[in-house]
Amino acid sequence: QVQLVESGGGLVQAGDSLRLSCTGSGRTFSNYDMGWFRQAPGKEREFVATINRSGGSTYYADSAKDRFTISRDNAKNTMYLQMNSLKPEDTAVYYCAGDRHWGFPNVQNDEYEYWGQGTQVTVSS
Repeated sequence: QVQLVESGGGLVQAGDSLRLSCTGSGRTFSNYDMGWFRQAPGKEREFVATINRSGGSTYYADSAKDRFTISRDNAKNTMYLQMNSLKPEDTAVYYCAGDRHWGFPNVQNDEYEYWGQGTQVTVSS
């Protein structure tokens, strides 16, 4: 299995940018489609973005389109989420996840087998 660790969260103001990272270890990172999810207080975890094994295909939730960019560097076993023009409603714990099954894009929580511990993003107004 692959172990995933997120980093890069923090407290920012509305309109600021933040880049999250997710580093994998234990298995070949490029064998997994990867995704970002988030969970706000009192809400269910929701899909944000996903990227396929090679990095050549991406897919976004409507809330992330035009503001967020997902990318990966398989040589560094790392995936990124560049978040621009952040809004207070983006406040959540952000999780990265790995999916070893074929079929892209996968947007459901239960399609991903491996999860990081999460990183908190707080956007103040």
